[in-house]
Amino acid sequence: MTSLTPHQKAKALKPGSRRPAKELCSECGLCDTYYIHYVKEACAFITQQIDTLEKQTHTRSRDLDNPDELYFGVHQDMIAARKQQPIAGAQWTGIVSSIAIEMLNRGLVEGVVCVQNSKEDRFQPMPVIARTAEEILAARVNKPTLSPNLSVLEQIEKSGMKRLLVIGVGCQIQALRAVEKQLGLEKLYVLGTPCVDNVTRAGLQKFLETTSRSPDTVVHYEFMQDFRIHFKHEDGSIEKVPFFGLKTNQLKNVFAPSCMSCFDYVNSLADLVVGYMGAPFGWQWIVVRNDTGKEMLDLVKDQLDTQPVMSQGNRQEAVQQGIPAYDKGVTLPMWVAKIMGVVIDKIGPKGLEYARFSIDSHFTRNYLYVKRNYSEKLADHVPEFAKRIVGQYKLPD
Repeated sequence: MTSLTPHQKAKALKPGSRRPAKELCSECGLCDTYYIHYVKEACAFITQQIDTLEKQTHTRSRDLDNPDELYFGVHQDMIAARKQQPIAGAQWTGIVSSIAIEMLNRGLVEGVVCVQNSKEDRFQPMPVIARTAEEILAARVNKPTLSPNLSVLEQIEKSGMKRLLVIGVGCQIQALRAVEKQLGLEKLYVLGTPCVDNVTRAGLQKFLETTSRSPDTVVHYEFMQDFRIHFKHEDGSIEKVPFFGLKTNQLKNVFAPSCMSCFDYVNSLADLVVGYMGAPFGWQWIVVRNDTGKEMLDLVKDQLDTQPVMSQGNRQEAVQQGIPAYDKGVTLPMWVAKIMGVVIDKIGPKGLEYARFSIDSHFTRNYLYVKRNYSEKLADHVPEFAKRIVGQYKLPD
């Protein structure tokens, strides 16, 4: 008789049932599987262990005295890049999809965990194990809602797969790294994207209806380096709304509590991270964290235009001024917001300094959220690097 491993004996919760992390659950999907057996150690919102998992994944934790590693985590290299021949319909130029397809076509992996959308709703995430290039391409474009990517973990083990690529965001990847050794894989590749301020599907609808001129035709959107939200519509048009024109007084409570308590914006535990916030406008920001990440990037290097990362401006005054403004739910008239957006786009932070601006703004906000709502978790939940970043600013009580 074959004996079961401890996690196979565990009983998963039914999707939608109450989670061990309670209201802080990010719905990563772990608890929809028998890997719930490991949730106490794996969940980023029950046990914060980025430092330990960085050592496990990258052989060392970040150097807190190195300004770049303090902010962006362990890495070998950072570059700005874009595909020479973009993939049609991709949110950017398709670097993430291209890497995944190359890995599958070259036999480096047998499957790719990624997120398609349901047939009924373009923003409803549907995690899958893609086995063809077509299935990978069907997952292009971010889904800005909480997504149970790890709900497919049982399928992976039962399928007998030994080499796997997982695409995901920070909270999902922290849980994945915590159970990585239980998956029975010969090789796990992790391609991460930076992530901040996800919402439930209902929360997303409120955001769209509050912010966009045509919420029902939005295909995707992104908070861009020009300090505007870019909404792409079904007809191909781009709508731009300045950050400072957001109806903050209506949107303060729309983001998931897990996102308001997260300090892994940059996806510290992925092998390779592909985002945009540390790159010039129109380029993507790529962070190679370890040798596995370099192997992944090298697969598509000849398909990319690249340039060194750059940094310009000073973020700190803007961050400090923004802390009480957000805290009080200040909402500016749109004409004022547009003028501010133009001015700050010209003289404000760019490249890595823009990335630091975004990290500082979210970390200070999230630190206050945890302090006010989960004070008993504050000391253990906030990583040391985040405490140092937040410590640069004066916070309200």
